Amino acid sequence: MKKEFVVIGLGRFGGSIVRSLAEQDMEVMAIDKDEDKVNEFSTIATHAVVADTTDESVLKSLGIRNFDHVIVAIGDDIQSSILTTLMLKEVGAPNITVKAQNDYHEKVLIKIGANQVVHPERDMGRRIANNIISNNVLDYLELSDEHSIVELVANGHLDGNTLIDLDIRAKYGINIVAIKRGQEIFVSPQADEEIKEGDILIVIGADTDINRFEKKALL
Repeated sequence: MKKEFVVIGLGRFGGSIVRSLAEQDMEVMAIDKDEDKVNEFSTIATHAVVADTTDESVLKSLGIRNFDHVIVAIGDDIQSSILTTLMLKEVGAPNITVKAQNDYHEKVLIKIGANQVVHPERDMGRRIANNIISNNVLDYLELSDEHSIVELVANGHLDGNTLIDLDIRAKYGINIVAIKRGQEIFVSPQADEEIKEGDILIVIGADTDINRFEKKALL
């Protein structure tokens, strides 16, 4: 049987989840307070609904307790995230995964009954490393509204420089979590690792910082 999912919050993170589940032919209800975002996913999700998920009666009317899994992907509104999670527990949602903004947010979510709490910006570095090890390399992965993992090709400007020489973390606020060179994979590369032209750099960080690195170091 197909699993049935609810995704609450249709920003870049939640939207990516909806698209991925739909591509795998899963039943997905997409929910957001923003009508424009809901309209964007009306042809992607099985159902797309404009709703205030902090209202218990609304969740009951949508039959949320009958779905297999609810993902709360609300962006920066921590209060709505917490209230939504609390209401989901009240209506009997069986499995709740919630995106946390910080450690304090996570503690509150766990105390009120979230089954799983995810920190996309923190956790995806580990996941991408595991994916690379299994030769499942990503070109681009949205982690949140402001953070991503991007696959970048090193050009001649970087050739021969070590990670120490480039000091990328200090200068740009981003991290190189892996380097792919031909069939070789360097996960969590050492600071003295020398970059070669044509290397594929797996970079994680804020979109603005990654763009700044691309413009200054790769042009």
